[in-house]
Amino acid sequence: MRTGIVLVGGEARRAGGVEKYFFEVCGQTFIDRLLKTLRGVVDEIVIVARNKEQCARFAQYQDVRCIEDLRKKMGPIGGVHAGALAARGEELFIVACDMPCINGEVIEELFRMLEDYDAVIPCWNREMLEPLHAVYLRSALLEYLREHESRSLRAMVEGLRPRYVSAESFRPLDPELLTFININHLGDLERFKAEIEHRL
Repeated sequence: MRTGIVLVGGEARRAGGVEKYFFEVCGQTFIDRLLKTLRGVVDEIVIVARNKEQCARFAQYQDVRCIEDLRKKMGPIGGVHAGALAARGEELFIVACDMPCINGEVIEELFRMLEDYDAVIPCWNREMLEPLHAVYLRSALLEYLREHESRSLRAMVEGLRPRYVSAESFRPLDPELLTFININHLGDLERFKAEIEHRL
């Protein structure tokens, strides 16, 4: 069984206080685009929010479970931990809510490549990883997170048995690699709309 985990719990400081999952592209919110793609490749979807109030914003999605962080103020790794605990699947695709163009074929390929590894992590080089557009083995992730001290996603990845895969290798499935685009600022959104939106 596969679970898709969407992390939405950030404070939106870099987005002018606007919750990024409600940004719009092509007339759809980021979260709607993410959920539409994930429904085609996973068996269940879990949204991880920072608190009950934020969870309430997703009540309209009947086929999605929304849970809150268990370890507060831990950043993304707290959301990863809560999502992994809540997941019913053993294979997890974990994604940030600011990636509106995730590609279902790329996600399928990440799942296929998991094999005997604990994780499949796209990377641009040794320093630039995509840990929030990656596939993980739930049991291995929970074992690491049970006693970890670091809030670093890189430390988490290195504490597993990861398979690093060049992000460039996915061009046959996603020629412009839009699946890896993340939008942190309102300025990023405006540039995206000016340069990329018309190609979607």
